[in-house]
Amino acid sequence: MHSGLGTVAGFPYRRRVIQFLRFIGTLNAAIWLGAALFFTVAVGPAFFSPAMKRLLGDVYAGLAAQIVLERYFVLHFLCGGLAIMHALAEWVYLGRNMQRWMIATLVAVLGLSLIGGLWLQPRLKRMHQVKYARPGYFSAEQQTQAARSFRTWHGISQVMNLVVIAGVAAYFWRITSLDTGTRFVSAAKFRG
Repeated sequence: MHSGLGTVAGFPYRRRVIQFLRFIGTLNAAIWLGAALFFTVAVGPAFFSPAMKRLLGDVYAGLAAQIVLERYFVLHFLCGGLAIMHALAEWVYLGRNMQRWMIATLVAVLGLSLIGGLWLQPRLKRMHQVKYARPGYFSAEQQTQAARSFRTWHGISQVMNLVVIAGVAAYFWRITSLDTGTRFVSAAKFRG
């Protein structure tokens, strides 16, 4: 009897689904890690390079960096959500045990990304506006305080970004070093 899945037991179909899940997980992890490293090493520093500051000035270089950062965090949200859905799909479809440390890492990375994108970046944007406001909008004391706070919070955001990159690298390592087996053993393995 034909199941419509390629064979009676549907094994070729199952193998394709496993390959598809593995491909999606690997692709997501590669994009996530690559984008995080590329932004941190190349894109972010470019906004504060002497050439960019000459071209745009301090104010507009910072504003342009904030626009790119908003998209950077959206990428983190999407990749983190997809990574968690992928882990759930492996658990449901493959019967693979969920590794607690990896789920904890994904939740921590996604949590730090949410804090960075939804709470910290708007604060930094506001401090940047106060720091570079035209004279008369804010007092010199407010601008000095904003500049000081900006440096502190920017340093915290950089440390958070490094922790996120380490977590994404751990996820990438895990996803690329998985076997494709499941927790179930076939009956053929026990036959003599």
